[in-house]
Amino acid sequence: MIEQPPAPGPSSKKSARLRKIGVIVLVLGIAGAGAIYWRGTRSANLNDDLAMQAFNRAEQRQMGQLYGKSGLLIEQWSDDLKQPGTQAALLAVASALAAAGCFYFARLLENDDETTGGDDSHHGG
Repeated sequence: MIEQPPAPGPSSKKSARLRKIGVIVLVLGIAGAGAIYWRGTRSANLNDDLAMQAFNRAEQRQMGQLYGKSGLLIEQWSDDLKQPGTQAALLAVASALAAAGCFYFARLLENDDETTGGDDSHHGG
C-alpha cells in the first residue's frame, strides 16, 4: 500500500500565506525603492546652485552656534534623509526585514506542524 502524505493542516496554510505575504512585501518594497530613487534623481537638485551653497554655509554656521556639534550632526542626518538614495535604501531595508520576519514565522509554523505531525486535535480545534 502506498503511504500518502498527511493533508495540509491549518499551520501549513498559514505558513504558505505568510510566505506569499513576505514575497509581496519584498517585491513591493524593492519596486517602491526603485520608484523613489528614479523619481528623486529626476527632480532638479538645488544644492548645485551657488546662491544655495552660500545660504547653506550661513545656515550651518548658525546651527553650529545655536546647537553645537550635535545640532550639526542632526541637521546633516535630516538632510541625508531627504536624499532619494537614502529614502530608497531605507525602504528596501525595511521591506527586506518585514519579508524576513514573514519567512521566519512561516518556518516556525511549518516546524511546529512537523513536530506535532500535522494533527491539531490536541490544541482543541
